[in-house]
Amino acid sequence: MIEPLLLTTARLCTFDGQAPLTNASSFFFERDERLFLVTSRHVLKDAASGHQPDRIEIELHVDAENMAKSTGFSIPLYEDGKSVWRQAVDAAGEVDVAAIEIERGKLPEPTVYRAFTPAHLPGGFDQVEIGSSLLIVGFPLGFHDTLHHMPVARQGVVASSFGLRFQGQGYFLSDARTHRGASGAPVVARIPALESCQGDLPWTLLGVHSARLDVGRDLQQDEALGLNCAWYADILLTLTEG
Repeated sequence: MIEPLLLTTARLCTFDGQAPLTNASSFFFERDERLFLVTSRHVLKDAASGHQPDRIEIELHVDAENMAKSTGFSIPLYEDGKSVWRQAVDAAGEVDVAAIEIERGKLPEPTVYRAFTPAHLPGGFDQVEIGSSLLIVGFPLGFHDTLHHMPVARQGVVASSFGLRFQGQGYFLSDARTHRGASGAPVVARIPALESCQGDLPWTLLGVHSARLDVGRDLQQDEALGLNCAWYADILLTLTEG
């Protein structure tokens, strides 16, 4: 038996033509019968570093009886010169989350996956306490179960007041060991009060992992903070409406 949570997340690779660029994480979100792929916006374009792929490829399972079978599914990032992903801004600036709508008819038949829905979003900020346990499910440094094409989970805790915009930005902090390649991973927790409406995927989607957070420090004497930015998942209601 495969835990449904592991099937929500897909390994994502970026390309410039046929040239591979970076590895990242992504997950599926479903709303009103429409399917979206969610990742960090900087995975798709990052002007500061000059990162500008023209397509991405995700790895999909295609046989429920044999999880070792998978295929790559390519998604162009531009159509008629315009980006196909949805992103958002708020009062503090750009939100580092992007969503791409996927046409189900173009997916391989069959495709084995699970998707979060609006029912998996927190019902209120008071349901998550500081220090609450969470998981970041993704592909750190591209590492994963290469036979069964499954992500791995890093355990952490909520490290700032959940519901409060940390330093005015639309994210909260997690305390977890993370690496490059985890960008775009879902940040989830078990909240018993919500599980009755979440079916056999009893996880609450708290946020979208973006990046490690650090400060100016003495590299010889001070360890990295070990804190990370996770953008609040309710931004997906904005990105997937209409």
